[in-house]
Amino acid sequence: MGDDGPTQARPPAAAPVRAPAAAAAEGGAGSPPTALYEAALRSTDGRLWVRHADGRRAPLPVLTWRGGLAPGDASLLRRCAGPTLDVGCGPGRLAAFLARRGVPVLGIDVAPFAVRLARRAGAPALCRDVFGPLPGEGRWSTLLLADGNIGIGGDPGLLLGRAAELLAREGRVLVELGTDPEPGRGPVRLEGPDGRVSRPFPWAFVGPGEITRHAAAAGLEVVATWDSERRRFAALAWR
Repeated sequence: MGDDGPTQARPPAAAPVRAPAAAAAEGGAGSPPTALYEAALRSTDGRLWVRHADGRRAPLPVLTWRGGLAPGDASLLRRCAGPTLDVGCGPGRLAAFLARRGVPVLGIDVAPFAVRLARRAGAPALCRDVFGPLPGEGRWSTLLLADGNIGIGGDPGLLLGRAAELLAREGRVLVELGTDPEPGRGPVRLEGPDGRVSRPFPWAFVGPGEITRHAAAAGLEVVATWDSERRRFAALAWR
């Protein structure tokens, strides 16, 4: 696809969206979150947990991310029409599948080892931050925010505003929603099986009851929702 990205009409210009300061600078004591994430990707068992601000700890499905298609993925992938940007692609299972199907796709992730795994799987991928410069801005037909990646940066409205900048006028943002009964936002930490804990970083958890409000803040609207294999999704488009 090249660094020029897909060729489609760009939506009307808007003030550029920048990453929140907290996301740009991971302060506090502990290891960088990417270090623990990449250690889990390299391990045989993929053990990794997220520690919420209220003290709750939940396992992360690293083996699922590292494997083939997961239950529910098919319902998301069949809605990827045209050039697709997979934001937070991780080891690239979704982007690699689309590439094998001949769909123009690009995965981006801030973890270099995850990008290497994505490329090995056959996915075009770059080590980039969604809030930084990207190929094809304003010309992507589909943006994927799967596996909880609506939480990137800790501010869903800001992230969707950036997604709107990247999206073609007739494009769609496909979002996986959380099933946590108490969605919210706040600093979280990653914890590894060896006791290492990451520095806190901003993240958000968005359920079906919040996505309409966050979409509206970005000039988008929810045009479809669906459930598949106990996962929840929404499609967003320009209002």
